[in-house]
Amino acid sequence: MDNEGTRGDLRWGTIPALLAEAVQRRGDAEALVDLSGPQPVRLSFSDLAERVDGVAKGLIAAGIDAGDRVAIWAPNCWEWVVALLGLQSAGAVLVPLNTRYKGVEAADILRRSGARALFTVDGFLGNDYVTMLRNTAPEILDGMQRLVILRSSGSDHSDDHRTEGSVTLEELTASGSAVTDDELARRREAISPEDTSDLLFTSGTTGAPKGVIQTHASSLRAFADWADLVGLRSDDRYLVINPFFHTFGYKAGILAGLITGCTLVPLPTFDVDRAAEVIVAEGISMIPGPPTLYQTLLNHPGFDPDAVDTLRLAVTGAAAVPVALVEAMRDRLGFETVITAYGLTETCGVVTACRPEDDAETISHTSGRAIPGVEVRVVDESGSVVPPGHPGEILVRGYNVMRGYFEDPEQTAEAIDADGWLHTGDVGTMDERGYVDITDRLKDMFIVGGFNAYPAEIEALLCTHPGIAAAAVVGLPDDRMGEVAHAFVVPASGSDLSADDVVSWARENMANYKAPRTVEVVPELPLNASGKVLRYELRERARRA
Repeated sequence: MDNEGTRGDLRWGTIPALLAEAVQRRGDAEALVDLSGPQPVRLSFSDLAERVDGVAKGLIAAGIDAGDRVAIWAPNCWEWVVALLGLQSAGAVLVPLNTRYKGVEAADILRRSGARALFTVDGFLGNDYVTMLRNTAPEILDGMQRLVILRSSGSDHSDDHRTEGSVTLEELTASGSAVTDDELARRREAISPEDTSDLLFTSGTTGAPKGVIQTHASSLRAFADWADLVGLRSDDRYLVINPFFHTFGYKAGILAGLITGCTLVPLPTFDVDRAAEVIVAEGISMIPGPPTLYQTLLNHPGFDPDAVDTLRLAVTGAAAVPVALVEAMRDRLGFETVITAYGLTETCGVVTACRPEDDAETISHTSGRAIPGVEVRVVDESGSVVPPGHPGEILVRGYNVMRGYFEDPEQTAEAIDADGWLHTGDVGTMDERGYVDITDRLKDMFIVGGFNAYPAEIEALLCTHPGIAAAAVVGLPDDRMGEVAHAFVVPASGSDLSADDVVSWARENMANYKAPRTVEVVPELPLNASGKVLRYELRERARRA
């Protein structure tokens, strides 16, 4: 393939321009099917664009300027897509929030990003996001230009008890009636391909989430190539289980859907019974997700692979994919194409990908080779390229590498060297063909159900507990989640701390994938001569226990 790839950045330039072209190309074709509400919602590309215009005008009327940050804190739903494209059509920058966040975590990102508007829901999985923010950081809500409630749960709230100062999506749209089509067109036309499209916060080994700056051009180029490489087509019906707040759900989902003109069918959570129903009822052909997703479908008694003849394309990653699973996905689930890939938020979500023609061994044991226009190296501690098959750090250079961390030049300089290489911290090997196998993770990071969990961040949160003097977290294997957090905590002087207390507190104060499943209260942590925690010793101790 030409190293320039499909050059989606040149074809569209900006995400709003992509939407306009998708409407011209696909018009009345189904763009979005949302089955999560009381009634199914089916939007054509033209319907979608009409709703997007309304949201964009409402934000402009509210005083949202080009470059302002606008947050979305909500599960996968049609309103998420409309809010995203609406805010970007107004020239604003997306700041997505993880639906598993608690108030403290969300408030930190809203505060540091300077978000001027927030789209959210009034209840999801038992969490009332607005109430959590009101209890944690009321000044953030008070300072919002607009607080938009995308949908009501119908159980905890009514119009009579709606959050003070909030508007519904319909009310936001109505408030923009004075903004003319010409004014909106001028706002869209002023957006440059090199303008920031999104600010996704990703944790790091320092423990503080960092805002990754990406542009319209890089996002469009990366996922036009991704869609082309994996073989996504306009006739595909795409079950989007990956959360929209994650770069994969947002870019490999929403953007790839617009790029190819396929139909997106989002699910707010992965409920295997519901997924099985939707796969059959909607004729789903494309399902992305971690390997555990497909294994769950294969093992679930309520899912009959013989009843499905539409499955065609699977894209997986984030964990090892056994050859037997690849073969079962093809033989039992009927997938024609199974592809693995590798990426990180700092690279727009994609670095390497297998190709449709790759065999099961390659798909199982590698994450593919570099996408067009991107370079990948494997280097030793001195920065020298290692021979094929030898482990080293994965370095990436190309258009997909972030512009930097938001308002953090020091962390940016640590991550991207003077020659433009992003030092991922991931360890892996590369074979003679350029195919990469990720063998270790970013220092001590572990993956819980597809989500990156960083010990330093969890430890920092644990140490806000008044009864904890010190904490260390390691990842332990788990049959269902892949890995889970195990914490060692040192009690503060005079504290009567129990493991159960810490587990309960963590569940209340951090996202569930971060919250330790097990805790051990210890008098001290093992340290080396320089005072650093000996994590390998703790891992062995936790595994023995």
